[in-house]
This record gives sequence, structure tokens and C-alpha cells, in this order.
Amino acid sequence: MALFGRPKYTIVRLKKKDMPEGLWTKCDGCSTTLYNKTLEENLRVCPKCGNHFVLGAWERISILVDKDTFREYDKEMESADPLDFKGPKTYKEKIAADQAATGLKDAVISGEGRLDGKLVVVAVTDSRFIMGSMGSVVGEKITRSIESATKNKLPIIIISGSGGGARMYEGMYSLMQMSKTCAALSYHKKARLPFISVLTNPTMAGIMASFAGVGDIIIAEPRALIGFTGPRVIEQTIRQKLPVGFQRSEFLLEHGLIDMIVQRKDMKQTLSLLIDYCS
Repeated sequence: MALFGRPKYTIVRLKKKDMPEGLWTKCDGCSTTLYNKTLEENLRVCPKCGNHFVLGAWERISILVDKDTFREYDKEMESADPLDFKGPKTYKEKIAADQAATGLKDAVISGEGRLDGKLVVVAVTDSRFIMGSMGSVVGEKITRSIESATKNKLPIIIISGSGGGARMYEGMYSLMQMSKTCAALSYHKKARLPFISVLTNPTMAGIMASFAGVGDIIIAEPRALIGFTGPRVIEQTIRQKLPVGFQRSEFLLEHGLIDMIVQRKDMKQTLSLLIDYCS
């Protein structure tokens, strides 16, 4: 018999196989295990360290665009296989696999909707689809979005999240999209219409070297990786240790490459204020 009588509660130890799956996520920033519902309510930002998790394109639109106001452009547009690319997986197989995994036709969603009641054109790249890389469809959809914004005298917001840059499976067809998107933006600028570029983690390579880097106002989320080539490749090339935080939002703000860093919870209000100011 226990000295102080029987315990008032019972400790139940669950075996790992008895734990439900899909309820918890480990934070990449602080390694805290987070309850998924809490994480979703906090816009997928770690409440402990502020780490901004990657969002899909539709998640991003749901946060920024007023409910039931978004009208998608070119929703059925899909990539062809101009080079008949072969590898461990063919290009067609890669596209089919990512379409099944993400529910997207390609790595961008574009359209128009209202942001705090203001009509805007929005395009969002999605890093889950071939790393958000820019092939002919991504370039064409973004270009058409810019042209629509110019024609209808609307501001355009492009939210970039791409670790893949130009899509190697399409070769020169992909590289051409860099100049095509920038050319469309130059006409938008001549019409004295605003373009706000929002950089998320990661925004790299051909996308950063084209439309993402030429915004009238460039905003980044905290600690987003932004640049052309990754820091590991740069260190191996120049054989020097890079500064702490190199290519992160805070480093780039300090050195003048971006205009501001905005928390995800404040992004919609900030964009609304900037559109008012620019208009």
C-alpha cells in the first residue's frame, strides 16, 4: 500500500503507433512541436520563434484577397513538353506528379479580386510545384496578368516563392519568360500604375532576377531566403565564409535591396495602405 494512499490520477503512456498522425508539425526555426490547428490559426507562423512556414498559392490568396471576390485567370493553361525532356523522370511525368500532389495546373495562380474592397490583380507562385520554377506557362500567366492590370488601370501584386528560377526542362523557352515579364512590367510602369512585389521564402534565381526584383515597392516576409545563387554555392565558388544572415530578408533590408519587412499577419493591411498611397 502506498504511503499516502492511492494516486488521484492515472498516467497513460501512449505508444508511438497509437498517436494520431497529421496533428503536429515540427518548426524548422526552433524545433518546437506545434499543434496544426494552432499553427493554422496563426497563419502558419510559429508562435514561439516567428518562423514563417511556406504557404501554398491558394492559402496565400485566402489570406490577402477578400472572401468570394477572386476571379482566376487562365485556370486551364498547362505546360507542354517542347524539348521532349528525358531523365530519371520525363518532364510530363514530373508535371503529372506535381499536379496530383498540389491540385494545381502549374506553379502560379493569377487573377483579380478585392483587397480591403480595392480591385487588384494578383499572381502567386507556389514552391510546391517544381519548386515554383518559371516555365512558359508561369511566364505567360504572369505576363497576361500584368497586361490585364495595365489595360484596366489596376495595381498588380505578385507574391513570389520560388527556389527553382527558370525551369530547366524547357530550356530557352523558360529563359525567355524573364524578359517577357519585365517587358510587360515596363508598360505597366509607363502607365503610372503600381507594382508591389512580395518576396517569400525562398525567392531565388531567374524569378528574383526578373519580375520579382523590379517592383516599385519590394516587401519581404521575415527571414526569407532571397537571392540568385544559394549561399552554399557562393561560398564554394569564392572560397570565403559569408556574413551571418547573408541573403536573408533582414540582411537585404540593411543593404537596400528591399524596402520593408512585413509580418504575415500585417501583410494585407500593409498592401492596402500602399495601394492607397500609390494611387
